[in-house]
Amino acid sequence: MEINAADVKKLRDRTGMQMMKCKAALTEANGDMEKAVEILRKSNKDAQNKVGDRETAEGRIAVYIDPATQVGAIVEVRCESAPVAKSDLFVQLSNELAKQVALTNPAGPDELLAQAYEGRTVHDRIGDVVGLMRENIKVARLARMEGVLGSYIHHDGSLGVLMAVEGTPGNDQVLREVSAHVAAMNPMAGLREHIPQERVDQEMVIARGQAEEQGKGKPASIVEKIAEGKLKTWLAENVLVEQAFVKDPSKTVGQHLQSAGFKLVKFVRFKVGERV
Repeated sequence: MEINAADVKKLRDRTGMQMMKCKAALTEANGDMEKAVEILRKSNKDAQNKVGDRETAEGRIAVYIDPATQVGAIVEVRCESAPVAKSDLFVQLSNELAKQVALTNPAGPDELLAQAYEGRTVHDRIGDVVGLMRENIKVARLARMEGVLGSYIHHDGSLGVLMAVEGTPGNDQVLREVSAHVAAMNPMAGLREHIPQERVDQEMVIARGQAEEQGKGKPASIVEKIAEGKLKTWLAENVLVEQAFVKDPSKTVGQHLQSAGFKLVKFVRFKVGERV
């Protein structure tokens, strides 16, 4: 039977698939719109199965914050190539996934994929984009926060930060500035207590070794003070609230937050492709 252009467009608007694929699906379905939709969905699932083992070294970070409920999420979504990572379809999918995580709070990527999404599942929604782009797409990791939130996404989507603070909502500029600082400086932790004590002890051992070399012939109490000073310097370089604020090094990040009525709770920093 002859397939008219109006039906092809209707199917394309409904599925997002290319015109030629929509026409082929309608032809196979003898013009039955619902059957054609199922044909395209099966094609997408087949595409997912075919590319599922391919390496995903590219991708983007997406963040969603719901100001009404004060929940937010950050996700790393990976694909195979840079052009796909920059495509509007992939950007839209990543943003949808971040919103889904914020609003539904899955425990991890596997639970996210199994969640209901617009009458199907999140896995099926990803399959729609796989069917169009013909690349493996997967959710690598995710995190969700509640409270007063700020965020920063690098211009190419390769790096993102989600941060939670205590305080009164309203000063988004300060929260974005500090989130951008996190992106640039990559602190090990937000607060001293977030660093495992074992790591602090290791750094103190290193500091004492350096202090003993530097303070040869000096009293043990002096050597210990040198070591404590070196540890303090290390903490100031690696703990967010103790770092010099990049936009104004005369004050720390903690002081910058405090001046706006905020106190850091925690942050998450994702960079595409990094090992965790």
